[in-house]
Amino acid sequence: MAETEKKGARALGFEPYTVAQDEEYMNADQEEHFRGLLLEWKRQLMEEVDRTVHHMQDEATNFPDPNDRATQESEFSLELRTRDRERKLIRKIDEALGRIDEHDYGYCEACGVEIGVRRLEARPTATLCIDCKTLDEIRERQRG
Repeated sequence: MAETEKKGARALGFEPYTVAQDEEYMNADQEEHFRGLLLEWKRQLMEEVDRTVHHMQDEATNFPDPNDRATQESEFSLELRTRDRERKLIRKIDEALGRIDEHDYGYCEACGVEIGVRRLEARPTATLCIDCKTLDEIRERQRG
């Protein structure tokens, strides 16, 4: 799993949501908590994209030595792959924000049950409950 996908609520500077006893699942307060968490994560990812662009512009040098040039190209390639993964993650964040707007956030796309506040805080872009995700991973392993 990419480092950027390991962001939980605490890693993003958010305190985990405290669920009150008998609190309705995915109420307005919870939706707002997750909206803030997702927007902050997206902001941090966008800052990384900007830093990469500036770094590549500043560091781009036409080295006369082929080894130095190959090293730089390899470093740039790695950075671009990382940013591509983050671009895909930004798309997932946008989709999650759309589900919040539609009041569908927090419910499993496969079976419709609650994903759970703690799971969403660990993985805010989750679309499957833990049971469906486990089954999905088992099927994936069986396919090879």
